[in-house]
Amino acid sequence: MFFGGGFPGGGFPGGFPGGPGGGRGSGEPIDNESLYATLGVSKSASQDEIKKAYRAKAREHHPDKGGDEKVFKDIQEAYDVLSDPEKKELYDEGGKEAVEHGGRGGGGGGGDDLFSALFGGGRRQQSERGPRKGESIQQKLGVTLENLYNGRTFKMAISRQRVKYPEGMTMEQATTQCKTCGGQGAVLKVQRMGPMMQQVQARCPDCQGAGRAVKPGVKVTQERKEIEVRVDPGMKHGQKIVLSGEADEMPGVEAGDVIFVLVMEPHTTFQRKGADLVIEKEISLREALCGARFPIKHLDDRTIIVKTAEGEVIKPSSIKQIPNEGMPRHRRPFEKGRLFVVFKVIFPDSLTEEKRKQLKKFLPGEPAPADVPPLGDKVEEVEAPMLDTRAEEFGKVSFSAESGNAYDSDEEGEGGPQGQRVACNQS
Repeated sequence: MFFGGGFPGGGFPGGFPGGPGGGRGSGEPIDNESLYATLGVSKSASQDEIKKAYRAKAREHHPDKGGDEKVFKDIQEAYDVLSDPEKKELYDEGGKEAVEHGGRGGGGGGGDDLFSALFGGGRRQQSERGPRKGESIQQKLGVTLENLYNGRTFKMAISRQRVKYPEGMTMEQATTQCKTCGGQGAVLKVQRMGPMMQQVQARCPDCQGAGRAVKPGVKVTQERKEIEVRVDPGMKHGQKIVLSGEADEMPGVEAGDVIFVLVMEPHTTFQRKGADLVIEKEISLREALCGARFPIKHLDDRTIIVKTAEGEVIKPSSIKQIPNEGMPRHRRPFEKGRLFVVFKVIFPDSLTEEKRKQLKKFLPGEPAPADVPPLGDKVEEVEAPMLDTRAEEFGKVSFSAESGNAYDSDEEGEGGPQGQRVACNQS
């Protein structure tokens, strides 16, 4: 497959059938329509129609906007089921019970349900007896944090392999067992190894290891198609988007899936962890002492104004959080995480004598302690220079009696030409 164009920027609900608590009676109808009614869509609605209906209902009934909390939860439950193709199929066949228990929710159950409960069979076994599925193709998709916050649809051109069958021929009829290898995909060959003859296993040259031969009339062609990849709000780095059946197709084999793995690019302002966002904000010493008010340009182009509490002093590296301004929850975009603000206080490099006097007058703090001894023979005042340094410098000085060099080694007794290790002879 060729990608072109790129992107522009279970068991039983209560035991065995007929036993105690055996689930729904055979005469009770299955409710597989109420979730559609909750969202106000028909059973034939597409995923886009379901999503649009959910967004409209969620806005209308959100508790933060005066809506009823129970109605809002019912809307979320309906969307969780109907937006998932597998859950939706189970619901259409067996109602909510089928979704909750991972199988058909009907009455006493039949032989299919029994095998499903005991062996995990049933529906899955039937699908395994169907046509084989081809290999999936995995592709990375670069996204920004803005894409993951707001959502975005990427359009991409792909060139894929498709099979054309003669009229009246089904996919299962397109291939037959390879006569050369008997369906094994491999043949035995005799080859000479010096003076000896040896049998080795090799891939079948006729079916190329597939074990199946293609019948006459089956043609394989290349098809170019434009596909859409929808990144929903709240998705994460590393999350996969599966486009079923969009990979290459082989004769007698269902097309595999195209899987896009989201790769988030680093952001210049925000960092993400789960549903939370964090930014670092530099403020002046004056703002830290007297209050700060500043704008933050959010990922959806909104500008929010942040203001510290009246009279509060912001200490260096202190952290504040703003609820409901983090990342949206996947499939529930009206629920959001938190935005954390880490404050970095910028101190002035120096102060004039006049400013120092003003600060001493207005800032809290005690003067120099009165118990400082007076200057004398054993008391002296030294203006020790304070040099800029780094934390990594701590412990770097190591005096060596042999070399006399304070910087010979990072640790005493190691590194320098004079610092020989003592080795013990073992007998």
